[in-house]
Amino acid sequence: MKIMIVDDEKPALDRLTSMLDGKQDFEVCGEALNGLEALRCAETEQPDIALLDIRMPGMDGLEAARHLSEMEEPPAIIFTTAYEEHALEAFETEAVAYLLKPIREEKLLNAIEKASRLNKAQLQHLNQGEKNVRTHICARVRGNLELIPLPDIYYFQADQKYVTVRHANGEVLIEEPLKSLEEEFSDRFMRIHRNALVSRDHMVGMNKTPEGRFQLVLRDADDLLEISRRHVAEVRRYLKGKT
Repeated sequence: MKIMIVDDEKPALDRLTSMLDGKQDFEVCGEALNGLEALRCAETEQPDIALLDIRMPGMDGLEAARHLSEMEEPPAIIFTTAYEEHALEAFETEAVAYLLKPIREEKLLNAIEKASRLNKAQLQHLNQGEKNVRTHICARVRGNLELIPLPDIYYFQADQKYVTVRHANGEVLIEEPLKSLEEEFSDRFMRIHRNALVSRDHMVGMNKTPEGRFQLVLRDADDLLEISRRHVAEVRRYLKGKT
């Protein structure tokens, strides 16, 4: 069984590795210091289990778990943390292993034996408890996971069951509902149309077409997005407030 260990403290990495070293049924296939490194390692090594610290710089363990669950063969998740308040009851009722540091070898081995995949219901429960907002959007491109940092995203635009994520380096398709994206990222993105959410940071102006329609002008992108009449006043107020 291949195990990936993720912790921003090297002594904690070494300690967990030493607990598993020499165990016949286990192989430590990779180590990472944060969530981003964990995702890269997981794509390469395809671990069966991920031991994930929660509080880490950059991308924390909670967000990393959400992205790992999008893999074709997601690893089982065991959270490791020094902080008891991180949705402990949610993990226990959903049968996801959650170990408090300092971790004893017996508890670690038992958790590995019992670990189960983190499903969408568990993730939803976890996110409600932690109010965890992602720093990246995850998309599957040609079989690989692609992570797009939120500051690089210009807008989300819905088209039937897919949502286009337009970003600084191109665009990708995801299958997340626009409504849930709006709820999660309301502080960073504004609804301008029933099919579009736009980054507040990239909104710079609006035009009126000869036909009387309004279009949004974006910084660093040539795209002109239609603003529905019900959202024109809100967009105008926001743009005025930025100047």
